[in-house]
Amino acid sequence: MRSLSPDPPEPAGASPLIEAAAASGATPDQALVRARALAEPLLANEVLDTGENTLAHADAVAAILRSMGASEVMQAASYLVHASLHLNRPQEVIAKAFGDSLASLAIETNQLVQVQRQARSAQARAAASGAQPAALPSAPTPAAQLENVRKMLLAFSRDLRVVMLRLASRLQTLRYHAQARLAPPQALALEALDVFAPLANRLGIRDLKWELEDLAFRFLEPETYRAVAGLLDGTRTQREQRVLQLREALLAGLQQQGIRATVQGRPKHIYSIVRKMRGKSLGFDQVYDLLALRVVVADVPGCYAALAWVHSRFTPVAGEFDDYIARPKGNGYRSLHTIVRDEQGHPIEIQIRTQAMHDHAEHGVAAHWAYKEAGVKGYAGVSASSAYDAKIAVLRQLLAWERDLSGTASAGVLEDRIYVLTPDAAIVELPQGGTPVDFAYSLHTSLGHRCRGARVDGVMVPLNTPLKNGQTVEITSAREGGPSRDWLNPDLGYLASHRARAKVRAWFNALALSETVARGREAVEKLLQREGRTALRLDDLATQLGFETAEPLFVAVGKDEFSLRAIENLLHPPGQAVSAEQPLIRKARADADSARGGLLVVGMDSLMTQLARCCKPAPPDAIRGFVTRGKGVSVHRADCSNLREIAARHAERLIEVAWGEGQRQPGGAAAVYAVDVAIEASDRQGLLRDISDVFAKEKINVTGVQTQSLRGTAWMTFTVEVSDSSRLGTVLRGVLELPGVRSARRR
Repeated sequence: MRSLSPDPPEPAGASPLIEAAAASGATPDQALVRARALAEPLLANEVLDTGENTLAHADAVAAILRSMGASEVMQAASYLVHASLHLNRPQEVIAKAFGDSLASLAIETNQLVQVQRQARSAQARAAASGAQPAALPSAPTPAAQLENVRKMLLAFSRDLRVVMLRLASRLQTLRYHAQARLAPPQALALEALDVFAPLANRLGIRDLKWELEDLAFRFLEPETYRAVAGLLDGTRTQREQRVLQLREALLAGLQQQGIRATVQGRPKHIYSIVRKMRGKSLGFDQVYDLLALRVVVADVPGCYAALAWVHSRFTPVAGEFDDYIARPKGNGYRSLHTIVRDEQGHPIEIQIRTQAMHDHAEHGVAAHWAYKEAGVKGYAGVSASSAYDAKIAVLRQLLAWERDLSGTASAGVLEDRIYVLTPDAAIVELPQGGTPVDFAYSLHTSLGHRCRGARVDGVMVPLNTPLKNGQTVEITSAREGGPSRDWLNPDLGYLASHRARAKVRAWFNALALSETVARGREAVEKLLQREGRTALRLDDLATQLGFETAEPLFVAVGKDEFSLRAIENLLHPPGQAVSAEQPLIRKARADADSARGGLLVVGMDSLMTQLARCCKPAPPDAIRGFVTRGKGVSVHRADCSNLREIAARHAERLIEVAWGEGQRQPGGAAAVYAVDVAIEASDRQGLLRDISDVFAKEKINVTGVQTQSLRGTAWMTFTVEVSDSSRLGTVLRGVLELPGVRSARRR
């Protein structure tokens, strides 16, 4: 078995081999020839951990890449990936002979292989023991872990060639096991089915996707595979030959009708048949698209002309026709679908569409993988409307570019995320630039708070070290303690995750709150000690002061938002003593006439008052007061719906209030009050200006405007200042006279 240590000793003769490969007479364009010449003596007698000969595996991967349309430089990488494991300083050595691009490709691909092997081993151990990895307090489910492997695969792919290499290598591994009649590890087959096949599908490499699915399914459920294969007519080769005959007959018939078209066809592969039967609860005899043809014509009339000819040439199956051109699917998919039977009675699915419809179905939001793998009607329940899938679309374009650019590295597509491992090989997703502190918080909030050190790939590193894809991270933590304030300093680079930063802030906020509570408790207890009232229950004292419990009282005192004099007044009220049963808020007196802050609170002139924001009262509105806990009296309009709701629960806390006479601001100006005016109108140019002019004409100050427009209708809320709310009537009538205004009222 091959060693996978990062820096194995360089075998004797490796450097001469490289020099010979570089000077073998091959031109720089013949990288494939030179790469195989380098790899052959190193790999000829080596076997992979699957048992396959390494050189044979590399030869097969190069052939698969060639069938996918990859360049020779790309094929050369299939040899260099394995050869690099036998070289000391492989990056430097391969770069000298083949260039930096291929050197980076070989190193990164090997890193990804090791990471995926670790992840599979961890899954296999967890499945065998029935336990979750110890490093994760809340370990991901197998499905989530597979999705993370999929994302990590792409995160490693700073150019598309890494993805293509891994796809081709995995396909060859499954082919080897099939030819050798040896079952691969279940985790390897499952990863092929749930990670590599969907990825090939999303990249548009359909033939590779189908073969990956059938081979993996063959090993995962051999009995089901054999049962379905036995129900099919003939071998896959025979079915492919039948499809070819149907394509030729269909194309010839359409051309005779003067219909320009291209025809594609495929036999449905076994895994797809099983998935459809399970997903839609069908019997085998109800699967009508075992053979499928797709007709692409020039325009919509051509679609219906082709359909008419198909129905005249074959026998349509009743109830199996769908017109998605006249009635497109919700995701925009358009095509004609029909099921017909040939002379032998075999069902054939035929789809007819224009080139534009086909392009949309293959590459747009209605791409085949999108509605097969996602959505309410899909099978796998994977969302296709995400940033992840948007980047998959970029990869699909990169595939075509790679064929044209002959191996030029492509731009990164998942550079905003990285994927690192726990010591048990569980994959953790972090933002680009994530640090060991981010990693700790992603595992558990408590671990993040107690994080004191980190090892990355076995080496101690500073906590603000940016992590890279595929690294293994181990956290050293204290038994107790909290985060450092330095972690919130963006210049020091300890945190890249908004979620982790929020957790650190929450810890310090909680710490500050506890310090405030302690400070307030100390002040209250000292006062009670001076007054000789230490036997008084703190919760009872808080209740009499308008707080639910003692802690909010301590917070208010600790923040200097509540005066200790109020406690002294409670303990020694002026005039007569207050018994323990006597409420702090006395019954209102009707003859009180003094004002405070522009409001008269009957019988309680010194009590703090505030205008309720929900209804914004202003003179001469009818008003009522509500005694809050710790914030004095909140004054509402008498018709306020919020007041009705809270009064229904706490009627005993209502109090009579009235407007004082001659309210004045500092400096002698008349007091003003903020009120809201709601306006609905037909949206037009100049509407906001015209309404503002009405307010200006009436000398009413506008302090705020909120507007929203939808489907030609504008909703506006103006916050204005008035000394008397009765003045609003004149203003609102003026606004209603403006063109397009439908309603104008005080909120």
